Amino acid sequence: MIPDDFNFSRYLEAKRSVDDRSLNRLVWETLLQSLPVTSVDKPLKVIEVGAGIGTMLARMVDWDLIQFADYIGIDLQAENIEYARHHLARWARGKGLSLEETREGLVFSGEDTRIEVNLVAADIFTFIQSTEKMPCDLFVAHAFLDLVPLPDTLVQLFNWLQNDALFYFSINYDGLTVLEPVIDETFDDLVLTLYHDTMNERNLNGQKYGDHQTGRHLLDYISQAGGSVLAAGGSDWIVYPIQGEYRAKEGYFLHYIIDTIYHALYDHPLMDQERFSQWIDLRHEQVEQSKLVYIAHQVDFCGKIK
Repeated sequence: MIPDDFNFSRYLEAKRSVDDRSLNRLVWETLLQSLPVTSVDKPLKVIEVGAGIGTMLARMVDWDLIQFADYIGIDLQAENIEYARHHLARWARGKGLSLEETREGLVFSGEDTRIEVNLVAADIFTFIQSTEKMPCDLFVAHAFLDLVPLPDTLVQLFNWLQNDALFYFSINYDGLTVLEPVIDETFDDLVLTLYHDTMNERNLNGQKYGDHQTGRHLLDYISQAGGSVLAAGGSDWIVYPIQGEYRAKEGYFLHYIIDTIYHALYDHPLMDQERFSQWIDLRHEQVEQSKLVYIAHQVDFCGKIK
């Protein structure tokens, strides 16, 4: 059933399985091998920007990347932070971890796990200006850097963190969207071209910025900001039906993507709006019929701040 409205926190939960399948394993393994040894007395200091509802933190524990950590998760949207508290509490109980709720967030622990979680609803740029240089062993930005001004944001972030911190930048969009089956090749191409153009015209505090090819440009941006890449690789989203059904909550994920395209272009001066509305309806119908295939090209990175 096509949703009547769309919720970003629900979208973040729905895309967990898509991200799990897409993240580049070489980059992940390189990061895992580069992390320092930790213990309950020497936890890893982790900072994540654009933390959303906490799915990356849960993944880092589930996939044995971290065991003992002090984690700070920062997200602009207060509703995401509130959702993260409940989402992570539910996840921790499901893993059989002991759970303590604190004013700042959560603490969950087990025989070989202790994670202190501080969840912060804040604009990252305001947060940087209001805090001193941060001690950090691992800095995480998941599906975030293609939404902020680059390379300036990286310079600010790297200057804010202590030297020799590792970074993990995952799901950075890189200029290719595929929707199959084709409805009308010429019109499909127009929609996706204009959609990509909107990514290059975002606005932050009155300043235009954007780059729909962030993934390929990050190699240079990271170097400019004072970082060194240890590994990089593709992390494409590929969503398709298996035996007539999408996995997990991926149908909702696809509906959300189609709705995102609609809101990006619904008043675009170069778009025939009647035809576009019909196109959007057909794409939603393809999801409902479990016929839509969606591919988005992205790139993952891990490295070190010099």
